[in-house]
Amino acid sequence: MSSSISSHKFDYRKTFIVGFGFLGISVIWPIFNQFVPIFLQAGDPQAGVVGLGLTPALALFIMTWDNLINIFMQPWVGARSDATWNRFGRRKPWILLGLPIAVLGFVLLPFAQTAVAIAAFILITNFGMALFRSPTVAWLGDLFPAEDRSKANGIINLMGGVGGLLAFFGGGLLYNAFGKSAPFVGGAVLLVVAALTAVWRVQEPPKIQGDSEPDGGVLANLRQVFHNPDKSGVFVLLAILLWFIAFNALEAGLSSFAVYTLGIGAGNASLYAGAVTITIIAFALPAGLIGTKFGRRSTIMVGLTGLTLILLVGFVAIQEVVTFIIALVLVGIFWACVNVNSLPMVYDYGDERKIGAYTGLYYFSSQTAAVLGPTMGGIVVDVLGDEYRWLFAFSAVFMALAWLAMSHVRKQ
Repeated sequence: MSSSISSHKFDYRKTFIVGFGFLGISVIWPIFNQFVPIFLQAGDPQAGVVGLGLTPALALFIMTWDNLINIFMQPWVGARSDATWNRFGRRKPWILLGLPIAVLGFVLLPFAQTAVAIAAFILITNFGMALFRSPTVAWLGDLFPAEDRSKANGIINLMGGVGGLLAFFGGGLLYNAFGKSAPFVGGAVLLVVAALTAVWRVQEPPKIQGDSEPDGGVLANLRQVFHNPDKSGVFVLLAILLWFIAFNALEAGLSSFAVYTLGIGAGNASLYAGAVTITIIAFALPAGLIGTKFGRRSTIMVGLTGLTLILLVGFVAIQEVVTFIIALVLVGIFWACVNVNSLPMVYDYGDERKIGAYTGLYYFSSQTAAVLGPTMGGIVVDVLGDEYRWLFAFSAVFMALAWLAMSHVRKQ
């Protein structure tokens, strides 16, 4: 595969520029996950925000049903972007297409007055994001050789962590100062600036000779993975599904746990949840370096072990703000070990000629988890007396299952 970065000299400047694309993407979801569940449920009486009164299971399902489309759309877009070559570039046309759609839906979310309206704006937001998320992330494979991808992804995730930090803390402050719409407007502005910076500054490689037209899509690519005599790729995708079920369930219910179990206001809950993002920022590059030195598989296994133990202890130990923050910091450290090394590992067991397609398979697993995790977690909360604490035990179980799946992945 063509690379614009020499394997003998790692280009930090270019890596940070590529990271602006991920920074923009990472701004949206923390704001989305922190505030939309509050709008759908009881609201935030302390801030005078009236909610729609939905049950936890229904609220979390509304937040994720649109991901059923993304399960197939993001892999399709990733594969299509492999064969997209025009005057704008290879991945850039998809970014320019999806960005305005995503911004429109996101900005309209806090103004929705019904659950149907919120669901529609969620769909618009995610449709736009699905058009450019896989192509943006595929730059990791386009621009970096295999031996540099964990390090590069560490920096890119660091940039994503900065976006998440701005979303958590900036979103919380904007919410407290100006009301429910302010975090969404501020996040949209930051997304546009970051994404356009990446489009402007990233130099995509020239067209690769011998590239073929995209194949039959996600199902064809999945068949290729399953028919490979080495089943490591299958187990990598399974592990990604399982750990994202765990993480997405916890993330989607985190603000509800803080507000309804610990009694923290919605704005402050967003600020406290930023602790995990600070940790991801601090540990993203070290996680990439650890993965480079000791191997991606081993680093991910350590991360999953730590996450399982922390979530089990947190189920019992988190009783107030201090223990909540401590648990989030520890989750951030071990999650960085998993998350930074996961996409490069998909490329390790994939096809270098189909970076976009295999980026799409990564999102096939993670977006399937984005539907299953919060929905299953919401059902558990409903069944067990509307107690969000059970999400920690639920997530611990799926982190442990992900560890079992990774144990079947061939060592490199």
